[in-house]
Amino acid sequence: MVDEDGGALMTGWEYAPAPESRETARLRESYGMFIDGAFTGSERTLKTVNPATEEVLAEVAVAGPQDVDRAVRAARRAYDEVWGPMPGRDRAKYLFRIARLVQERSRELAVLETLDNGKPIKESRDVDVPLAAAHFFYHAGWADKLAYAIPGRPDPRPLGVAGQVIPWNFPLLMAAWKLAPALAAGNTAVLKPAETTPLTALVLAEICQQAELPPGVVNVLPGAGDTGAALVRHDGVDKVAFTGSTEVGKQIQRALAGTGKRLTLELGGKAANVILADAPLDQAVEGIVNGIFFNQGHVCCAGSRLLVQESVYDEVLDKLRRRLSTLRLGDPLDKNTDIGAINSAEQLARVRELSDLGEAEGAQRWSPPCELPDRGFWFPPTVFTDVSQSHRIARDEVFGPVLAVLTFRTPAEAVEKANNTPYGLSAGVWTEKGSRILWMAQRLRAGVVWANTFNRFDPASPFGGYKESGFGREGGRQGLEGYLDI
Repeated sequence: MVDEDGGALMTGWEYAPAPESRETARLRESYGMFIDGAFTGSERTLKTVNPATEEVLAEVAVAGPQDVDRAVRAARRAYDEVWGPMPGRDRAKYLFRIARLVQERSRELAVLETLDNGKPIKESRDVDVPLAAAHFFYHAGWADKLAYAIPGRPDPRPLGVAGQVIPWNFPLLMAAWKLAPALAAGNTAVLKPAETTPLTALVLAEICQQAELPPGVVNVLPGAGDTGAALVRHDGVDKVAFTGSTEVGKQIQRALAGTGKRLTLELGGKAANVILADAPLDQAVEGIVNGIFFNQGHVCCAGSRLLVQESVYDEVLDKLRRRLSTLRLGDPLDKNTDIGAINSAEQLARVRELSDLGEAEGAQRWSPPCELPDRGFWFPPTVFTDVSQSHRIARDEVFGPVLAVLTFRTPAEAVEKANNTPYGLSAGVWTEKGSRILWMAQRLRAGVVWANTFNRFDPASPFGGYKESGFGREGGRQGLEGYLDI
């Protein structure tokens, strides 16, 4: 288009590329495991890959059974001789130091997380890293106040050595969720990060070195499932904390039955995001998008089932489709990107399989116009309508950017449908009436119920589920209780 003087007129706004420099991550060719305050190599290694490009980022040492034994022994020695007897006020100083170092190295950690995981840089930068630091800050404040943490239990004691296994969807944040309460309570830890995303956990180990944390208090063992199994089954471990799939959680529970070890499980979910007719619909649509497409749907508490009251169904769906057409999928290091890469080829295959099943079972599939990059693991934001409760996409955890939409007529029907799942991790309610929020929250069988928001986290707020979503809580005083003998 031109104006009357012959000059060009702008017809729309286009985003210019705004990439973050990958040099900020300070990638190394190889990383060792962290045992007894030092990094060490291994005969076995794994290659960690950038899911956006399939480029090999680094080689990482893999811990075997002997390495697990060394790490647990180092943690036991540190617990008996240093960390356990240390006054809480002194433990707090180390945690505060770690928190500040995470903040100081936040840009490095954010870029490294995005390279290793595939999530958009704005999520790593604005959510993962700040929350990781916040967990260390929060639990540092509790380290010298444990006598007041559990009502009626004035003399809680640490458990000993904690074996902790974390997933690949929030590698740094999950490490902070596990380590901060364990250390604040006086325990030592052996952490096993996911095999596809070990890098930020190893940099966190480097931060522990930088903070002059006593050797053996934190140990980090990269590896696959066999490394995690060896850690969980080790006789020297007093407490196991696992975040991951329900299937593996069940295996761990069977393995630990009768051993006397304490156990916390934070497993899968199939959360219902409930939109009532009186909800602020524009705000609700933003909550729907954040609930399922944040972190490409790689969130255990993702709002992957959307329950919409019939009278506003068409309006909500129209608004949602318009909003999804504005999402930008592409280079995770670009600050404008909304949807990053799927973490691995294995996970992409599962997302594709369940999406194809949804279509085969009769649901209607829709995605906005979306050009996928030639290399890497990518899946477009996808919405299924005409979904029944028997469909696999309404029952199984897809763990990807896939939303199943169902309808309801009354709040009671919404509660019944929301609870019709083997999971019970989270739920969301959207309505202008506070009384209705409280009525539904009392009846939804979920560990966390968000009201007029979704995917909001705070270190002071306990998080955990019911049924096949696990047991125990992380965060808040309730999370500390899982690491204390009361």
